[in-house]
Amino acid sequence: MLSEKSAATVRATLPAVGAAIGDITELFYEKLFAAHPALLRDLFNRGNQNAGLQKQALAGSIAAFATHLLEHPDTRPDVMLGRIAHKHASLGVTREQYPVVRLHLFEAIAEVLGEAVTPEVAEAWDEVYWLMANALIAIEERLYAEQRVLAGDVWREWTVAARIEETADCTTFHLTPADGAPAPGFKPGQYVSVQTELPDGARQIRQYSLSGSPGSAVRAITVKRVHGTGGPDGEVSHHLHAHLRTGDTLRVSAPYGDLVLRDSAAPVLLASAGIGCTPMLSMLEHLAETGHPAPVTVLHADRAPADHALRSDHRALAQKLPDASVRFWYESDAEPGDGTGLLDLAGTPVAPGTQAYLCGPLPFMRSVREQLIAKGVPASDIHYEVFGPDLWLASA
Repeated sequence: MLSEKSAATVRATLPAVGAAIGDITELFYEKLFAAHPALLRDLFNRGNQNAGLQKQALAGSIAAFATHLLEHPDTRPDVMLGRIAHKHASLGVTREQYPVVRLHLFEAIAEVLGEAVTPEVAEAWDEVYWLMANALIAIEERLYAEQRVLAGDVWREWTVAARIEETADCTTFHLTPADGAPAPGFKPGQYVSVQTELPDGARQIRQYSLSGSPGSAVRAITVKRVHGTGGPDGEVSHHLHAHLRTGDTLRVSAPYGDLVLRDSAAPVLLASAGIGCTPMLSMLEHLAETGHPAPVTVLHADRAPADHALRSDHRALAQKLPDASVRFWYESDAEPGDGTGLLDLAGTPVAPGTQAYLCGPLPFMRSVREQLIAKGVPASDIHYEVFGPDLWLASA
């Protein structure tokens, strides 16, 4: 809980900080990477940094956390904190890095806001920072303990057991532990980080959902080759497509992610677009293996059937369920029974008590969420996963 004195100061200065938060975060990253270039080379996503996406996400999380402290002083924004903590844990972030971040963040705040940052203002925002940082540290250390790894020591060598070309731009890699030990368990919907050494020596990290059954001895990730739209192509996805072959090894993290299938007998709705189908495949396989008795609604949108990765698996897994319906939408080349254009829930019944899971581009998830709420699904029963920085939060 924020102290009364600090709450008053934060309330008075939040408009000014909020208005400048974009400039603050941009300067923060400049200072951080100038002092610690290895962080940009080996921890932060260089593509997101170049596009400004990580800056937007950080700005959104700081503003959202401070606002929550003022508007709901007796609670914490645990959903937001949990999502950030899972991402941090998959990257191996440790408590020792938080003072480093605090140093450069407050240098940026002081430089951007100038004389407005009095000792009282600095003290109040320092309290905000450490409330958020300590909450994240506690969650992250609990996540490490659950995986039985030392804080930050999440990496393990895996061998590529098979490579499957799913579409022109999507390839599935089957992985097994290189040391022959059992694969660690995971929850349906979780992801792993993959650390890839690039030609310039950088060890860039990206997250990929696990698309197979949690009980399988083999782990499967499907990598979509990212084509730049007005910018460079995705350096890691292109490298993996061009160079990763059967028998090669990868450094892969323990599994993390908070978009996981809830253990209940409630009706389920799985809505995805593009490569967002991958966590849904894991959920579907688990539902099929456990014989989920309630209705399951499977929805997916893509550019065309030829672009729909794991399309046959998507439909086949749903057909194993006792009560499931499947509908796909395509912008072109839709086949009989498929929808044309964007995903539209107008003709889709949604059972009372449905737990909905969404994964795909942000505009898609916002559209589906609005449609579900219009059908009476409570916002608390709609769960989502964002690939990359959480720009939903940044623009909230």
